[in-house]
Amino acid sequence: MTTPDELVTTRLSLRRPESGDAAAVLAVHSDPRACAHNPADALTTPAEAEELVGRWQDHWRRFGFGYWVVRRRGTLPVLGFCGLKRMALHGEPVLNLFYRFDPACWGDGIASEAATEVVRWAAPLGETVVARVRPANTASQRVAVRAGLTRAEHLDEHGQDGLDWLYTLA
Repeated sequence: MTTPDELVTTRLSLRRPESGDAAAVLAVHSDPRACAHNPADALTTPAEAEELVGRWQDHWRRFGFGYWVVRRRGTLPVLGFCGLKRMALHGEPVLNLFYRFDPACWGDGIASEAATEVVRWAAPLGETVVARVRPANTASQRVAVRAGLTRAEHLDEHGQDGLDWLYTLA
C-alpha cells in the first residue's frame, strides 16, 4: 500500500513532517497542558524538537508512514500532530496511534477528525492499531473512541509516565 504524503479531511490537511516543522513541534510539546498526561514527552529546546522531527522522518523512511503534521486546509498554522508508529505491545507488533494538539484548538473536534482519518487510512493494512491513554485523560479517551477504537483492559500496561489504558481497533 502506498502511503500518501498528505491525507485530507473535510477541514484538515495531514502532511508528512519536514525539517522546518521543528518550531511547531517545540511550541506544542513545550506547552505544559499538551504534555500534562505524558510529561516525559515535554520538550524544552529547539535541539530536542529537531531531534524528534528527525526520529519521525526516520520512521517514514523505514516504514513508509508515521506521524503527520495537522493543519486546517488552506492555512499555515500547525494545529498538532497525529499518526502511527510501529512498536511492540506485550511482545506483539502494533501500530500506536498518536495525537497531540495545540491546546488552543482543543474542543473543536480536530483531534478526533485527524485520528479518525489516520485509523481509516490504516485499516487496510490489517495490523493492530492501539492508542495508549492515561486513565485521567478523558479527552484523549474520547478521541480514541471517536476514531473507532474500543477499550481493551486486558492490554493495559505501565508506560514511561505510568499506567496506560489501551484502546484498540475492533
